[in-house]
Amino acid sequence: MSHRRDHGGGLDAAVARWGGEKADWIDLSTGINPTPYPVGDIPLNAWTALPDAAAQDALVQAARGFWQVHHGAAVLAAPGASSLIARLPALWPKGRVEIQPPTYNEHAGAFGAQGWEVLTSDPTRKASVAVAVHPNNPDGRLWRDEEFTAPVTIIDESFCDVMPEESHIARVRDGRTIVLKSFGKFWGLAGVRLGFAIGAPDLIDRLASLIGPWAVSGPALAIGTAALNDPVWAIRTRIRLAQEAAHLDEMMEAKGAKLVGGTTLFRLYDVGDAHTVQTRLAEHHVWSRLFPYSRRWLRLGLPPSERWGQLEAALEHAL
Repeated sequence: MSHRRDHGGGLDAAVARWGGEKADWIDLSTGINPTPYPVGDIPLNAWTALPDAAAQDALVQAARGFWQVHHGAAVLAAPGASSLIARLPALWPKGRVEIQPPTYNEHAGAFGAQGWEVLTSDPTRKASVAVAVHPNNPDGRLWRDEEFTAPVTIIDESFCDVMPEESHIARVRDGRTIVLKSFGKFWGLAGVRLGFAIGAPDLIDRLASLIGPWAVSGPALAIGTAALNDPVWAIRTRIRLAQEAAHLDEMMEAKGAKLVGGTTLFRLYDVGDAHTVQTRLAEHHVWSRLFPYSRRWLRLGLPPSERWGQLEAALEHAL
């Protein structure tokens, strides 16, 4: 039985259906920075030795500094935010979790798989845990402090590094909040598989025991430490992403699409018949993202700097 849920990606299947070589395609179905952090040379021992404590501590300290984590909170590095999402439900006795749709579907999938009852928006039924994706995927909704009313709140900030001023990282000092961070999206290195959980030390210790030892690879430790210690790159990247997102909006709105929301890593548009638009884009080797709960919404990430012309040409036929 397959347990795969609806996600972006799937470019191989698109190539098989509409042809061409993979290199001919622009994959805009995910919200990953198309200009990744420059990895540089990775020491040979990062590949050949088990990750040592010093390298793991260096990554955690870099994360604490970059996200300004309160000294009373703990930081756990893991092989991707998805691995943390899958294990979080085991931290508490099974009960009710509130997850308001539409949002990233792995949270509901993880809690449901472990026997939790997933509530959407029924104010008459109380949940012991709530999940908030901030900013939300796919519409970019931002959650405010007063909306966090559950005894425990998981705040998924996988896309929040484009707007650090909106982070709820300061909430982790209350002992009732866990914040998740994804490295792959903002730094454009999804294949590194690196994510972080930040929260009260007792919760993070229990989560660490579920993740197991040597969870983060040596190369990921080296790359993550370098990137998190490079705030200048982050500042420049935020500026560039904002400019490119605005350019994408101009292109789409000129063709009649209406902006629904998003972040500077992905944009969500009302295009009328989203399935038809996706098909037309695919015929010109541009892959986009649909959602099973809306026939009108189409999500696009940003193309690499040298592929904007290909996207513009595809839009001429799609909208």
